Amino acid sequence: MTSTDSPKAKAVSSGGIFRAVLVLVSGTAVAHGLTALALPVLSRLYSPGDFGLLAVFSSTMSIVAAAACLRYDVAVSMPEHDEDAWHLLVLALLCALAVAAALAIAIALCPVAIANSLGQASLRDHLWLLPIGVLMSGAYSTLQAWTLRHKQFTLLARTRVAQSVLASGSQIGLGFAAAGPVGLLAGQVMNSGIASLSLGLLAMRQRAVVSWARLKRVAYEYRRFPQYSTGEALANSASSQLPIIVIAALATPAEAGYLMMAIYVMQAPMALIGAAITQVYLSRAPEEHRQGTLGAFTTEIIGNLIKTGVGPLVAAGMLSPFLFGLAFGTGWERAGWLVTLMTPWFVLQFLAAPVSMALHVTGHQRLALVLQLLGLLARVGAVLVAAHVIHGGISAAYAVSGAFFYLAYLAAVLHAVGVPAIAIGRKLRNAMPTVLIWILGAGAALLAIRAGQSI
Repeated sequence: MTSTDSPKAKAVSSGGIFRAVLVLVSGTAVAHGLTALALPVLSRLYSPGDFGLLAVFSSTMSIVAAAACLRYDVAVSMPEHDEDAWHLLVLALLCALAVAAALAIAIALCPVAIANSLGQASLRDHLWLLPIGVLMSGAYSTLQAWTLRHKQFTLLARTRVAQSVLASGSQIGLGFAAAGPVGLLAGQVMNSGIASLSLGLLAMRQRAVVSWARLKRVAYEYRRFPQYSTGEALANSASSQLPIIVIAALATPAEAGYLMMAIYVMQAPMALIGAAITQVYLSRAPEEHRQGTLGAFTTEIIGNLIKTGVGPLVAAGMLSPFLFGLAFGTGWERAGWLVTLMTPWFVLQFLAAPVSMALHVTGHQRLALVLQLLGLLARVGAVLVAAHVIHGGISAAYAVSGAFFYLAYLAAVLHAVGVPAIAIGRKLRNAMPTVLIWILGAGAALLAIRAGQSI
């Protein structure tokens, strides 16, 4: 392995970037589509309470996994030489293994205390899956970065499809076998495990000899990732995942299950579109910043997001209470009403997430960390206050806090890149006819649904 192998030594045309984005988005779209097809089956095989346990399990796994590699996985794509990148890969995997081992020891010593701290005593018998899931998730994140570094976009797209097929297939199979909630949890772990295996085979073909001296050198050279980025990643993950754990403990596991279903159904297509736009934004943002045009570029991106996404999201929020029971079976209507409640959150997240890396491009990493920490405190605090003051309004508090968090994050991004509020106002005004068409279409569909129900 030589420095000439480095992907940074190869020029990538704009057309190549967009083809890569298209390949990745296509693979992700197929994967999401397969998962969406499986959801109506899974919702009839498992109860909302089972999905609630999955919500607590996956939230806990996501929080721990966000820091398992100490963010050295993110650094894999940055070195000029592949030897350094390989040592970062090994370092990230060692960190994930150490975290997973520590978690396994803790679970072995005090499973009851851990299950009770999560508010789900019934999770005790399934906690052994948690360190496996954390290790697999950390491995997948690291190996995905290595795969992207070597521009193996087609392989990555294929693994995403394989993830969906095998994870959903195992959950359905275990559901028919009446395995209970462990079927959902095992499928969640398998999601990352299958992808890690296939991507690991590629990495092993390109491996280099590991030098402990070089491991220590790259660990020190990229020390800012564990020092700063790990805290941001933890806060980011915890701000969205920890409230779900709290809701499951203070309300019911079923309420967490409804939330999980609502969030997944809405955020899957958002993530698909957002990932593509994020890739395009990141491919150009550094150069736009150097040329002093990042503000105008960000305004244009947000304008396109408003035009393409706000209308469909609002329409989905209007129709969800009437469609969820039909799609997922009797008893899931509550998830549809939660979608309506969370629509402002989803809209603001859709606008803010693709351009959020502007804070890193402009050197505002500390601001990004502070925002994530404040978001964590605000969202968990809102849920706790609602649980003890506004009985029955705990999910509403989660929805409102999410909307305020993404509004604040969007405002911070716009300020960092120098975009005045009036510029976004003009984009919103220009997109309003398109948004109104979606709203009118949803209104007509609601009238047709109600007319059909009255017959």
